[in-house]
Amino acid sequence: MVDNDNNKRRRLVEFKHGCRYGKFGKTKAYKLIARERIRAYKMGGKTMIDLDSVDEYHASLPRVETRAS
Repeated sequence: MVDNDNNKRRRLVEFKHGCRYGKFGKTKAYKLIARERIRAYKMGGKTMIDLDSVDEYHASLPRVETRAS
């Protein structure tokens, strides 16, 4: 875990674990990072994904509306 400016602990995990947590593949993860929908950081040679940003992304997804019969 890494501290940020607000003294809030970041939940950073390695890229593959972030993909597994988010239920998306690496191509989708890179697209979400490029579009700034999820946050990623470099730690040495590893890309780390912020799990809080994955939670925020999931919360922003539109709800599926069903049609009443």
